[in-house]
Amino acid sequence: MSKIITFAVPCYNSADYMDHCIRTLLSGGEDIEIILVDDGSTKDDTPAICDRYAAEYPEIVRVIHQENGGHGEGVNQGLRHAAGLYYKVVDSDDWLDETALARVLNKLREFSAAERPVDLLVANYVYEHVADGTQKVMRYTNVFPEERVFTWAEIGRFRPSQYLLMHSVIYRTQLLRECGLELPKHTFYVDNIFVYQPLPWVKSMYYMDLDLYRYFIGRADQSVNERVMVSRVAQQVRVTRLMIDSHDLNAVYQENKKLARYMISYLSMMMTISSIFLIIDGSPEALGQKTELWEYLRTVNPELYHKLKYRSVSMVGNIPGYQGRKLSVQLYRLARRIYKFN
Repeated sequence: MSKIITFAVPCYNSADYMDHCIRTLLSGGEDIEIILVDDGSTKDDTPAICDRYAAEYPEIVRVIHQENGGHGEGVNQGLRHAAGLYYKVVDSDDWLDETALARVLNKLREFSAAERPVDLLVANYVYEHVADGTQKVMRYTNVFPEERVFTWAEIGRFRPSQYLLMHSVIYRTQLLRECGLELPKHTFYVDNIFVYQPLPWVKSMYYMDLDLYRYFIGRADQSVNERVMVSRVAQQVRVTRLMIDSHDLNAVYQENKKLARYMISYLSMMMTISSIFLIIDGSPEALGQKTELWEYLRTVNPELYHKLKYRSVSMVGNIPGYQGRKLSVQLYRLARRIYKFN
Protein backbone atom coordinates (compact mmCIF):
# COMPACT_ATOMS: atom_id res chain seq x y z
CA MET A 1 0.00 0.00 0.00
CA SER A 2 1.33 3.49 -0.87
CA LYS A 3 1.68 5.82 2.08
CA ILE A 4 0.06 9.23 2.16
CA ILE A 5 2.42 10.61 4.80
CA THR A 6 5.48 9.67 6.79
CA PHE A 7 5.65 10.77 10.41
CA ALA A 8 9.24 10.83 11.64
CA VAL A 9 9.57 10.61 15.43
CA PRO A 10 13.12 11.19 16.72
CA CYS A 11 13.41 9.43 20.09
CA TYR A 12 16.18 9.91 22.63
CA ASN A 13 15.61 8.37 26.06
CA SER A 14 11.90 9.01 25.51
CA ALA A 15 10.38 6.04 27.34
CA ASP A 16 8.42 8.16 29.81
CA TYR A 17 6.28 9.90 27.18
CA MET A 18 6.68 8.42 23.67
CA ASP A 19 3.72 6.01 23.98
CA HIS A 20 1.22 8.88 23.99
CA CYS A 21 2.81 10.41 20.90
CA ILE A 22 2.83 7.15 18.94
CA ARG A 23 -0.73 6.19 19.86
CA THR A 24 -2.09 9.45 18.47
CA LEU A 25 -0.25 8.85 15.19
CA LEU A 26 -1.49 5.27 14.91
CA SER A 27 -5.04 6.62 14.74
CA GLY A 28 -4.21 7.62 11.14
CA GLY A 29 -4.56 4.03 9.92
CA GLU A 30 -2.61 1.92 7.48
CA ASP A 31 -1.98 4.47 4.74
CA ILE A 32 0.37 6.36 7.03
CA GLU A 33 3.95 5.48 7.92
CA ILE A 34 5.61 6.08 11.27
CA ILE A 35 9.40 6.00 11.39
CA LEU A 36 10.71 5.83 14.94
CA VAL A 37 14.35 6.95 15.00
CA ASP A 38 16.07 5.72 18.15
CA ASP A 39 18.92 8.21 18.47
CA GLY A 40 21.33 6.05 20.45
CA SER A 41 19.18 5.87 23.59
CA THR A 42 20.99 4.15 26.48
CA LYS A 43 19.29 5.31 29.69
CA ASP A 44 15.86 3.72 29.36
CA ASP A 45 13.71 1.32 27.32
CA THR A 46 13.33 3.54 24.25
CA PRO A 47 14.94 0.98 21.84
CA ALA A 48 12.71 -1.84 23.12
CA ILE A 49 9.58 0.31 22.93
CA CYS A 50 10.38 1.19 19.31
CA ASP A 51 10.87 -2.47 18.44
CA ARG A 52 7.63 -3.42 20.18
CA TYR A 53 5.59 -1.00 18.08
CA ALA A 54 7.29 -2.19 14.87
CA ALA A 55 6.44 -5.80 15.73
CA GLU A 56 2.85 -4.96 16.65
CA TYR A 57 2.18 -2.67 13.65
CA PRO A 58 4.47 -3.98 10.88
CA GLU A 59 2.45 -2.31 8.11
CA ILE A 60 2.73 1.11 9.73
CA VAL A 61 5.76 1.39 12.01
CA ARG A 62 9.42 1.17 10.99
CA VAL A 63 12.38 1.58 13.34
CA ILE A 64 15.83 2.98 12.76
CA HIS A 65 18.43 2.50 15.48
CA GLN A 66 21.37 4.86 15.03
CA GLU A 67 24.36 6.12 16.95
CA ASN A 68 23.55 9.36 18.67
CA GLY A 69 23.47 12.12 16.09
CA GLY A 70 21.06 14.60 17.62
CA HIS A 71 17.56 15.70 16.64
CA GLY A 72 18.63 16.88 13.21
CA GLU A 73 20.07 13.51 12.26
CA GLY A 74 16.81 11.89 13.40
CA VAL A 75 14.97 14.16 10.96
CA ASN A 76 17.51 13.35 8.23
CA GLN A 77 17.15 9.61 8.74
CA GLY A 78 13.40 9.82 8.57
CA LEU A 79 13.59 11.77 5.33
CA ARG A 80 16.09 9.36 3.77
CA HIS A 81 13.79 6.39 4.40
CA ALA A 82 10.37 8.05 4.03
CA ALA A 83 7.89 6.31 1.73
CA GLY A 84 5.08 8.82 2.22
CA LEU A 85 4.08 11.47 -0.29
CA TYR A 86 4.20 13.98 2.59
CA TYR A 87 6.57 14.29 5.54
CA LYS A 88 6.02 15.56 9.06
CA VAL A 89 8.24 15.51 12.13
CA VAL A 90 6.61 14.89 15.50
CA ASP A 91 8.79 15.11 18.59
CA SER A 92 8.41 12.17 20.95
CA ASP A 93 7.14 14.30 23.85
CA ASP A 94 4.47 15.96 21.70
CA TRP A 95 1.35 14.54 20.08
CA LEU A 96 -1.33 15.17 17.43
CA ASP A 97 -5.02 15.78 17.98
CA GLU A 98 -6.69 12.70 16.53
CA THR A 99 -9.83 14.45 15.25
CA ALA A 100 -7.79 17.12 13.49
CA LEU A 101 -5.43 14.47 12.13
CA ALA A 102 -8.32 12.61 10.48
CA ARG A 103 -9.36 15.77 8.63
CA VAL A 104 -5.79 16.57 7.58
CA LEU A 105 -5.29 13.04 6.23
CA ASN A 106 -8.49 13.29 4.19
CA LYS A 107 -7.17 16.47 2.61
CA LEU A 108 -3.77 14.90 1.90
CA ARG A 109 -5.55 12.00 0.18
CA GLU A 110 -7.22 14.54 -2.10
CA PHE A 111 -3.85 16.09 -2.89
CA SER A 112 -2.35 12.69 -3.68
CA ALA A 113 -4.89 12.23 -6.49
CA ALA A 114 -4.07 15.61 -8.04
CA GLU A 115 -1.77 16.04 -11.03
CA ARG A 116 0.39 18.45 -9.00
CA PRO A 117 0.11 17.74 -5.26
CA VAL A 118 0.35 20.76 -3.00
CA ASP A 119 3.88 21.45 -1.71
CA LEU A 120 3.04 22.56 1.83
CA LEU A 121 0.09 22.11 4.16
CA VAL A 122 -0.08 24.34 7.23
CA ALA A 123 -2.18 23.75 10.35
CA ASN A 124 -2.26 25.32 13.81
CA TYR A 125 -0.24 24.16 16.79
CA VAL A 126 -0.97 24.47 20.50
CA TYR A 127 1.48 25.28 23.28
CA GLU A 128 0.67 22.92 26.16
CA HIS A 129 2.26 24.62 29.19
CA VAL A 130 3.09 22.05 31.83
CA ALA A 131 3.88 24.62 34.53
CA ASP A 132 0.41 26.15 34.78
CA GLY A 133 -1.77 23.80 32.73
CA THR A 134 -2.65 26.50 30.19
CA GLN A 135 -2.80 26.37 26.40
CA LYS A 136 -2.02 28.88 23.68
CA VAL A 137 -3.12 28.26 20.09
CA MET A 138 -0.94 29.59 17.28
CA ARG A 139 -3.10 30.01 14.18
CA TYR A 140 -2.64 31.73 10.83
CA THR A 141 -6.11 32.96 9.88
CA ASN A 142 -4.76 36.50 9.40
CA VAL A 143 -1.97 35.27 7.10
CA PHE A 144 -3.31 32.55 4.83
CA PRO A 145 -6.47 32.01 2.79
CA GLU A 146 -8.42 29.09 4.22
CA GLU A 147 -9.42 25.82 2.58
CA ARG A 148 -8.01 26.57 -0.88
CA VAL A 149 -4.70 26.27 -2.68
CA PHE A 150 -2.73 29.53 -2.76
CA THR A 151 0.75 30.95 -3.45
CA TRP A 152 3.14 33.28 -1.61
CA ALA A 153 1.71 36.21 -3.58
CA GLU A 154 -1.60 35.78 -1.71
CA ILE A 155 -0.38 35.74 1.90
CA GLY A 156 -0.96 38.42 4.53
CA ARG A 157 1.47 39.72 7.15
CA PHE A 158 2.79 37.59 9.97
CA ARG A 159 2.65 39.06 13.46
CA PRO A 160 5.95 39.32 15.42
CA SER A 161 5.18 36.19 17.46
CA GLN A 162 3.74 34.24 14.54
CA TYR A 163 6.08 32.10 12.47
CA LEU A 164 5.90 28.78 10.69
CA LEU A 165 7.45 26.25 13.05
CA MET A 166 8.14 22.56 12.59
CA HIS A 167 4.90 21.94 14.48
CA SER A 168 2.77 23.69 11.86
CA VAL A 169 4.16 22.38 8.56
CA ILE A 170 3.66 19.28 6.44
CA TYR A 171 5.97 19.29 3.39
CA ARG A 172 5.77 17.21 0.24
CA THR A 173 8.58 14.71 0.78
CA GLN A 174 10.19 15.03 -2.63
CA LEU A 175 10.39 18.81 -2.27
CA LEU A 176 12.56 18.39 0.84
CA ARG A 177 14.84 16.06 -1.08
CA GLU A 178 15.02 18.31 -4.13
CA CYS A 179 15.98 21.37 -2.06
CA GLY A 180 18.87 19.43 -0.53
CA LEU A 181 17.74 19.65 3.07
CA GLU A 182 20.35 18.13 5.39
CA LEU A 183 20.31 19.17 9.04
CA PRO A 184 23.59 19.28 11.00
CA LYS A 185 24.34 16.58 13.54
CA HIS A 186 24.71 17.14 17.27
CA THR A 187 23.09 20.56 17.06
CA PHE A 188 19.98 21.86 18.79
CA TYR A 189 17.52 24.34 17.22
CA VAL A 190 17.87 22.84 13.72
CA ASP A 191 14.07 22.91 13.39
CA ASN A 192 14.58 26.55 12.36
CA ILE A 193 16.50 25.38 9.29
CA PHE A 194 13.75 22.85 8.54
CA VAL A 195 11.09 25.57 8.31
CA TYR A 196 13.27 28.14 6.54
CA GLN A 197 15.63 26.62 3.99
CA PRO A 198 12.97 24.80 1.85
CA LEU A 199 10.61 27.78 1.51
CA PRO A 200 11.72 29.13 -1.90
CA TRP A 201 11.00 25.68 -3.38
CA VAL A 202 7.39 25.86 -2.11
CA LYS A 203 5.10 26.99 -4.94
CA SER A 204 1.68 25.92 -3.64
CA MET A 205 0.19 25.86 -0.14
CA TYR A 206 -2.97 24.99 1.73
CA TYR A 207 -4.02 26.13 5.20
CA MET A 208 -6.43 24.35 7.55
CA ASP A 209 -7.59 26.21 10.66
CA LEU A 210 -7.24 23.09 12.82
CA ASP A 211 -5.39 22.67 16.11
CA LEU A 212 -3.36 19.67 14.97
CA TYR A 213 -0.03 19.67 16.80
CA ARG A 214 0.20 19.73 20.60
CA TYR A 215 3.56 21.12 21.68
CA PHE A 216 4.46 20.07 25.23
CA ILE A 217 6.49 22.86 26.81
CA GLY A 218 7.88 23.63 30.24
CA ARG A 219 10.17 20.76 31.28
CA ALA A 220 13.32 21.99 33.03
CA ASP A 221 15.58 20.10 30.61
CA GLN A 222 13.77 21.23 27.47
CA SER A 223 15.88 22.87 24.77
CA VAL A 224 13.76 26.07 24.84
CA ASN A 225 14.18 26.55 28.60
CA GLU A 226 16.06 29.85 29.11
CA ARG A 227 18.82 28.35 31.26
CA VAL A 228 19.34 25.57 28.72
CA MET A 229 19.34 28.02 25.81
CA VAL A 230 22.08 30.08 27.43
CA SER A 231 24.20 26.96 27.90
CA ARG A 232 23.66 26.02 24.24
CA VAL A 233 23.89 29.48 22.73
CA ALA A 234 26.83 28.50 20.52
CA GLN A 235 24.52 26.04 18.75
CA GLN A 236 21.89 28.75 18.31
CA VAL A 237 24.56 30.92 16.69
CA ARG A 238 25.66 28.05 14.44
CA VAL A 239 22.10 27.53 13.21
CA THR A 240 21.69 31.26 12.58
CA ARG A 241 24.88 31.34 10.51
CA LEU A 242 23.68 28.37 8.45
CA MET A 243 20.43 30.21 7.79
CA ILE A 244 22.33 33.30 6.67
CA ASP A 245 24.27 31.11 4.24
CA SER A 246 21.27 29.19 2.92
CA HIS A 247 19.81 31.89 0.65
CA ASP A 248 20.59 35.17 -1.04
CA LEU A 249 17.56 37.03 0.27
CA ASN A 250 18.12 39.86 -2.20
CA ALA A 251 17.61 37.34 -5.02
CA VAL A 252 14.57 35.85 -3.26
CA TYR A 253 13.12 39.37 -3.02
CA GLN A 254 13.46 39.87 -6.76
CA GLU A 255 11.46 36.71 -7.39
CA ASN A 256 8.88 36.87 -4.60
CA LYS A 257 8.63 39.94 -2.38
CA LYS A 258 6.19 38.56 0.18
CA LEU A 259 8.18 35.39 0.72
CA ALA A 260 11.38 37.40 1.07
CA ARG A 261 9.78 39.72 3.65
CA TYR A 262 8.75 36.73 5.71
CA MET A 263 12.20 35.11 5.48
CA ILE A 264 13.89 38.39 6.43
CA SER A 265 11.57 38.67 9.42
CA TYR A 266 12.38 35.10 10.46
CA LEU A 267 16.11 35.69 10.16
CA SER A 268 15.71 38.88 12.16
CA MET A 269 14.05 36.86 14.93
CA MET A 270 16.95 34.39 14.90
CA MET A 271 19.51 37.19 15.10
CA THR A 272 17.58 38.68 18.01
CA ILE A 273 17.39 35.40 19.94
CA SER A 274 21.09 34.71 19.42
CA SER A 275 21.96 38.24 20.53
CA ILE A 276 19.76 38.12 23.63
CA PHE A 277 21.15 34.84 24.90
CA LEU A 278 24.72 35.95 24.29
CA ILE A 279 23.88 39.05 26.34
CA ILE A 280 22.35 36.92 29.11
CA ASP A 281 25.55 34.84 29.16
CA GLY A 282 27.37 38.13 29.64
CA SER A 283 30.93 36.82 29.42
CA PRO A 284 33.47 38.72 27.31
CA GLU A 285 33.62 35.69 25.00
CA ALA A 286 29.85 35.68 24.52
CA LEU A 287 29.69 39.41 23.83
CA GLY A 288 32.51 38.93 21.34
CA GLN A 289 30.52 36.17 19.63
CA LYS A 290 27.58 38.56 19.33
CA THR A 291 29.77 41.10 17.55
CA GLU A 292 31.20 38.38 15.31
CA LEU A 293 27.72 37.16 14.34
CA TRP A 294 26.62 40.61 13.23
CA GLU A 295 29.89 41.20 11.41
CA TYR A 296 29.39 37.90 9.62
CA LEU A 297 25.98 39.03 8.40
CA ARG A 298 27.54 42.29 7.22
CA THR A 299 30.17 40.45 5.15
CA VAL A 300 27.50 38.24 3.55
CA ASN A 301 24.81 40.87 2.95
CA PRO A 302 25.61 44.48 3.96
CA GLU A 303 22.17 45.77 2.96
CA LEU A 304 20.41 43.15 5.08
CA TYR A 305 22.79 43.84 7.97
CA HIS A 306 21.74 47.49 8.12
CA LYS A 307 18.08 46.63 7.73
CA LEU A 308 18.10 44.11 10.58
CA LYS A 309 20.36 45.95 12.98
CA TYR A 310 18.73 49.35 12.79
CA ARG A 311 15.22 48.95 11.35
CA SER A 312 13.69 45.72 12.68
CA VAL A 313 12.92 43.74 15.81
CA SER A 314 16.65 42.90 15.97
CA MET A 315 17.21 46.41 17.31
CA VAL A 316 16.08 44.94 20.65
CA GLY A 317 19.30 42.95 20.83
CA ASN A 318 21.49 45.89 19.82
CA ILE A 319 20.74 48.61 22.35
CA PRO A 320 24.21 50.01 23.15
CA GLY A 321 25.93 49.98 26.53
CA TYR A 322 25.51 48.02 29.74
CA GLN A 323 22.10 49.55 30.51
CA GLY A 324 21.06 48.90 26.94
CA ARG A 325 21.92 45.22 27.33
CA LYS A 326 19.89 45.05 30.55
CA LEU A 327 16.94 46.63 28.76
CA SER A 328 17.28 44.13 25.89
CA VAL A 329 16.97 41.21 28.30
CA GLN A 330 14.03 42.83 30.12
CA LEU A 331 12.17 43.35 26.83
CA TYR A 332 12.81 39.73 25.82
CA ARG A 333 11.50 38.40 29.14
CA LEU A 334 8.45 40.63 28.90
CA ALA A 335 7.71 39.25 25.43
CA ARG A 336 8.19 35.72 26.74
CA ARG A 337 5.61 36.30 29.49
CA ILE A 338 3.13 37.82 27.05
CA TYR A 339 3.48 35.28 24.24
CA LYS A 340 4.48 32.27 26.41
CA PHE A 341 6.77 30.81 23.77
CA ASN A 342 9.02 29.02 26.27
